[in-house]
Amino acid sequence: MDAAEFRDSVAESMAIELERLGSSKLLVALTDADLAEATVLRIAAESERAAMETFEAWADDEGHEDARQLFGDYHEQERDHYDRIAADLEDESAVDGDAGPMHEHLRSLETTAARLGGLVGRALVGDRTHLQLVNFFVNEGDEKRADRFRELRTETAAQGDRAAALLEEICTEDDDWERARTAAEDAITAAYEAYADSLDDLGLDPKPIC
Repeated sequence: MDAAEFRDSVAESMAIELERLGSSKLLVALTDADLAEATVLRIAAESERAAMETFEAWADDEGHEDARQLFGDYHEQERDHYDRIAADLEDESAVDGDAGPMHEHLRSLETTAARLGGLVGRALVGDRTHLQLVNFFVNEGDEKRADRFRELRTETAAQGDRAAALLEEICTEDDDWERARTAAEDAITAAYEAYADSLDDLGLDPKPIC
């Protein structure tokens, strides 16, 4: 298996969950139906902060040199993402440090293959989240912020690509690829279940209307 095949296999196996996470209901779920601009920005900042702290923890105890460098690079990049969003917040202290289900799962991963796989899963979720943030600010007529989230979307996708490429180097057996795949799918599942539970609490169905 190579990097592209790995990403494609995860995206295919989790196609339903990713499709639903990519719907316009996503921000409704993440904000508990409070689609005020300040709330959307706070939720976006919290997501970047959670990623920043996850990658920092991984970089601190990762034994594989290239993976440790990658996690360190992503920690700095996510700090930049957080700072770029938090600069628009009136009250940065309102940003919750709670990791959320997906990052709780990611932080439980211990092997290098699982962490890289989880990172690929997180990037696939992030792609859908950033797209909805772009759409939100386009609808608000705020092209400056829409462009900012387009940039974050591109950079987050690149994180997944780099993680998948490194998997090619470290996965020497089928079991390594399987650990990576399981971690990626579990990360997406955690994000999806949180999304579905939030919509259920709001009396909404996560399934698309046909």
